[in-house]
Amino acid sequence: MAAVIEVENLVKRYKELVALDHFNLTIQEGEIFGLLGPNGSGKTTAISSILSLLRFDKGRIRVFGKEMRPDSYDSKREIGVVLQNVAVFDELTVYENIDYFCGLYVKDKKTRKQYVEEAIQFVELDEFRKFYPKKLSGGLLRRLNIACGIAHKPRLIFFDEPTVAVDPQSRNRILEGIVELNKNGATIVYTSHYMEEVEQICSRIAIMDKGQNVAIGTKEELKKMIKNTETITVEVPELGKEKLARFRDLEHAYEAVLENGKLLIRFSGGRQNLIHVLELLHADEIPFGRVFTELPTLNDVFLEITGKELRDQ
Repeated sequence: MAAVIEVENLVKRYKELVALDHFNLTIQEGEIFGLLGPNGSGKTTAISSILSLLRFDKGRIRVFGKEMRPDSYDSKREIGVVLQNVAVFDELTVYENIDYFCGLYVKDKKTRKQYVEEAIQFVELDEFRKFYPKKLSGGLLRRLNIACGIAHKPRLIFFDEPTVAVDPQSRNRILEGIVELNKNGATIVYTSHYMEEVEQICSRIAIMDKGQNVAIGTKEELKKMIKNTETITVEVPELGKEKLARFRDLEHAYEAVLENGKLLIRFSGGRQNLIHVLELLHADEIPFGRVFTELPTLNDVFLEITGKELRDQ
């Protein structure tokens, strides 16, 4: 499978700040690629550099196998961008907005009309085609933003936080649409603060921090990189230091803490951790309420690798 994006040793400085520090990235054709990172990690700088919207100090960028430059118009025609901030014209209707943005790439009127109609149907805005943006809800406005970015049928599409501040129904429709675009042949680069979205749709994920790729792989591969493999939570009224220490001494356990009436035991490895916890609860005659077990999430991976919560910024 051919590489759609190849970034080699990219360096970008803003005076004293190194925004990209020998950044490397390869995205294959047909992927839905998730790009994650805390604020200031270099995500936006990396995307702007790939799109040739920003000059960089050192390195090499190839898109569709060709060197990417500001005047790479043939390559840029094959790229769609859906930014976090909705970028449409308030004085144009839904139809006119999509037609305008599609017209930047598709000059043939008959083809453009067909593409615009297909985009309207794709984002399910048919009954709103004569509406002005100010009359649309947040979710519908996001869909219009997507239609404007994908109407010209690009082979490579960048989605930057496309589901921010939308209702659950619109969010699901947007995610389903992204998967559908991918099935129809588009390669997707997706950034989001919502880990569950990234887990749901992305085939591979890169975690950025301080201008570098600190981890890359499938969600399963990323989860194997961290110490935690299972967290068991037990609701307990109280627990003495000696009894707490016994949970810490369980096989494969590396941490046991009491937080707000909940005993949290974290394990690295082991297949019968829950059985061992229940046996110890009964042996020590500890009264308890609910017991539940959780496997590591992408947020756990992110937190352990970067030391930061993705959403708490």
